[in-house]
Amino acid sequence: MFGLVLPYVIGLAIGIEPNAPADVATSLLPPVVEDGSGDDAALREPEPQVPTGQFTTAVEVKPILGMTKANWVAVRAYEGQDLLYFSHLLAWRCGLWDIRYGVNGAPADTVVGMEPCHDDTAQPNGLTDVINFPIYATLPLDSVESVYIEIVFDDGTTDFAQFDRSEILIP
Repeated sequence: MFGLVLPYVIGLAIGIEPNAPADVATSLLPPVVEDGSGDDAALREPEPQVPTGQFTTAVEVKPILGMTKANWVAVRAYEGQDLLYFSHLLAWRCGLWDIRYGVNGAPADTVVGMEPCHDDTAQPNGLTDVINFPIYATLPLDSVESVYIEIVFDDGTTDFAQFDRSEILIP
């Protein structure tokens, strides 16, 4: 309750009235940051790094992703297209802010949308909405020659990897 009243009191103290135009009130709010948003990670506050045993923090997922870097992505030729899979990274997304990629020498400018974590469940990293948050990108057949991946952990640190098609090609 206090969390709802405090912004109102602060707003009144700095001169924002409840009937003020929306653009005045919203210009004072911090930007909304969502997982997979592609926003500048430098503007975010690192999340608390308390191990929970559910692998929802960078301190828990960073060692795993470091050891399994060769599995971060995969590419598959399927039904006349290249499918670039991010399923491994998405399975550890609760400890990440962003996954970005570039293909064939392009910088990692394309952001992979990430489903929100299910913190109130026994499996917070479970992928339950692959329709709205696909686990792969669709590209023209045989167009993926190399992939560059950057990930941003929820503590603000980053890691990257680069793969040639032959290293990540699955049947």
